[in-house]
Amino acid sequence: MTVQYDIRFGDWTALSADAKIIRFEVFVEEQKVPAELEMDQMDAVCLHAVAYDAAGRPVGTGRLLPDGHIGRMAVRKPGRGTGVGSALLQGLMAQARVRGDRQVMLSSQTHAAPFYERHGFVIEGEEFFEAGISHINMQYTFA
Repeated sequence: MTVQYDIRFGDWTALSADAKIIRFEVFVEEQKVPAELEMDQMDAVCLHAVAYDAAGRPVGTGRLLPDGHIGRMAVRKPGRGTGVGSALLQGLMAQARVRGDRQVMLSSQTHAAPFYERHGFVIEGEEFFEAGISHINMQYTFA
């Protein structure tokens, strides 16, 4: 099932209220990431994306760091499997390409690696643990 979402891009000042709701729910409450690790100083320098459903509720988020890393990708339970994660990822990739990045990188939770592989990302290196969760580095190079 694919649903249309309104994806807004902006800085932390503009999108932090909605991004924090999503990130806290997914990372802190569901995945038990310590709250002090979830929000960091990089938020202030990132381009953020928040996806809203037809009712205007925030359902997904992600960020693009100045060095081309995509991170903090999270979708609330009601939005999973609806295409919102793909829409967010593609939107952040498009923003990176427009600003001139030659590639984008990310640290995927290992269980989510197949999602990123479907979008053309390739695994780089070995599995590692961050905040007690298994991750793998991945990258995508623009043609």
